[in-house]
Amino acid sequence: IGMRLPEVLTLEEIDAVMSVIDLSSPQGHRNRAMLEVLYSCGLRVSELVNLQISNLYLKEEYISVVGKGDKQRIVPISRCAIKEIGYWMQDRAFITPKAGEEDVLFLNRRGTRLTRNMVFLLVKQYAEMAGVRKCISPHTFRHSFATHLLEGGANLRAIQEMLGHKSILTTEIYT
Repeated sequence: IGMRLPEVLTLEEIDAVMSVIDLSSPQGHRNRAMLEVLYSCGLRVSELVNLQISNLYLKEEYISVVGKGDKQRIVPISRCAIKEIGYWMQDRAFITPKAGEEDVLFLNRRGTRLTRNMVFLLVKQYAEMAGVRKCISPHTFRHSFATHLLEGGANLRAIQEMLGHKSILTTEIYT
């Protein structure tokens, strides 16, 4: 049985998706920061919605991510994502987090963490607005991250570590 290759966005398509986000809307900076982190760190959507402020080491340009099986890993973060998080944190200061959500990075207007489904809907909406005709999900940003690293000459083992794959065979799909 053949394996289906994951859908991947080009750099131009990623830029197009980012460019349609309305930064004047209350959630604009949050959504831009979320998609930047999703792509530049190769996170799973569950890792994104559970990302905590206390796990951001922005001066050092990395984040600590809790992945599948509660395994923790260190992932580099792009300067662009760091800049977008900075803008979001200014807006986030006007949201009162619900009890237990104080350390969650990405909150909705009611002060609770975003759901995986909400991120999925946002990705679909922005892709459609950007004219991207591919069938994409938040995981597409993860696939694109890995593919672009590999195309840029990154070591497969390093990509495996950043993605948090237990087996190198899982990472080899990008080759």
